[in-house]
Amino acid sequence: MSEAPEVATDTWSPADIPDQAGRTALVTGTTLGGLGHHTALELARRGARVVLAGRSEEKLAATAAAIRSEVPAAAPEQLHVDVASLSSVRRAAADAARLGPIDVLVNNAGVMAPPYSRTEDGLELQLATNHLGPFLLTGLLLPQLVASGAGTVVTVSSVMHRVARSAPLGDPRAEQPGRYRRWQVYAQTKLANLLFTYELDRRARAAAVPVKALAAHPGLAGTHLAANGQFGRATGGAATILNAAVRAVSQPAARGAWPTLMAATADLPGATYCGPGGLQEVSGPPRVVSSSQLSHDEDAQRRLWELSERVTGIRYP
Repeated sequence: MSEAPEVATDTWSPADIPDQAGRTALVTGTTLGGLGHHTALELARRGARVVLAGRSEEKLAATAAAIRSEVPAAAPEQLHVDVASLSSVRRAAADAARLGPIDVLVNNAGVMAPPYSRTEDGLELQLATNHLGPFLLTGLLLPQLVASGAGTVVTVSSVMHRVARSAPLGDPRAEQPGRYRRWQVYAQTKLANLLFTYELDRRARAAAVPVKALAAHPGLAGTHLAANGQFGRATGGAATILNAAVRAVSQPAARGAWPTLMAATADLPGATYCGPGGLQEVSGPPRVVSSSQLSHDEDAQRRLWELSERVTGIRYP
């Protein structure tokens, strides 16, 4: 299938976010200063009830405090979840039942090119964190998204998805031969985000389910993700140096969140992909962008979906 055409949009900024009063938005990966934090902040600024989801209760509290300092009327709620753990995702989804209908789910949590490791479920860490955990969480929250009457799922991908030479369709619990190519694996997980988005949106439309799925990418944003991936920390020694280098050539994390916010709140059809509108989509105001030809491979979309259902144990309605 040919690559989707690039569609120009008017310049967009958070000032274009419509009133979010009465809407519930759940955002994963909301570490202070990161993309998820700024996504939740702008939604709260427009009146949304925001739910911060992450694995560290201390970090969730810090982000909630930062949002309240800027938006005194906000009352961010917290949901403890480690998306790399299937059991944690299931516990979190059960806890999330208290939230009632969910209007927006932002699958933002992720890791970037860490050293090789496996999760408690025996899964390669990057695929588990960046795709399988969000796949399970979205499926478990789907009834609440449907209950909103017009649920929106936004999954954060990356320009790195274009580096992937193939979709991650092998057994994620099997040991792969040869050297672990962390950046190629990262690229495959970002491709998986798009394959998932397009397949979810198509299935929802076919089943007349009132949920649409979109994706976004931040371009090159000044977050701690690269340092955390390489060194397991954001500060100290080489991590501090890498963090400073990334920030020197990046747009601020707040601007990196704009494509996600556009996807979550603008009047766009499902299967839309938003990213920065500047040169090579590195920075700039967000717009609708295209994704790789491989991301539009419907056979790969279907096979990844079926594999993900087998691995996570969920069957979407």
